[in-house]
Amino acid sequence: MSDNEPIRPDTLNDVGVLKRREIEARIVAPLLQRLGEEFGHDRVVELATEVVVEVAQTQGAALAEHMGGSDLAHFADSMENWTKGGALEIDIISKSASTFAFNVTRCRYAEMYRELGLAELGAALSCNRDGTMVQGFNPDIQFARTQTIMSGASHCDFVYTLGETAVELH
Repeated sequence: MSDNEPIRPDTLNDVGVLKRREIEARIVAPLLQRLGEEFGHDRVVELATEVVVEVAQTQGAALAEHMGGSDLAHFADSMENWTKGGALEIDIISKSASTFAFNVTRCRYAEMYRELGLAELGAALSCNRDGTMVQGFNPDIQFARTQTIMSGASHCDFVYTLGETAVELH
């Protein structure tokens, strides 16, 4: 792969996003650790986070194409990718043309990162994708979240809005 050639389109969600994140973490964590020893931990994690954000935006655009639309209804329908196999337990608060809001009450992603001893990387490798992936899906969708299970909260509060709708986070 040269600097000018993009990576072929991503088709790996068929294995389930939770399993995919575990596979990625098992490869990326030792790589980041070794690079951190060589070039400084904080800088390496910062660069990795930037790359994850860029990848998430690209994946968001591909997801919109795959879903056949980039409105909130199509985005809400894509949740099956992240909840597959009980990976997330969610309570939907609002689902309309202008708002998709839900709380994650159980996050097996956070559990998996903790079990692997990689809780610090969990936010960088997974949580950081939530807001940036939707930018690639549709840059007009706004994302808000005040807390995550990964950071120790009882639940994650997600609110995606299209237009000027405001929803109170719970």
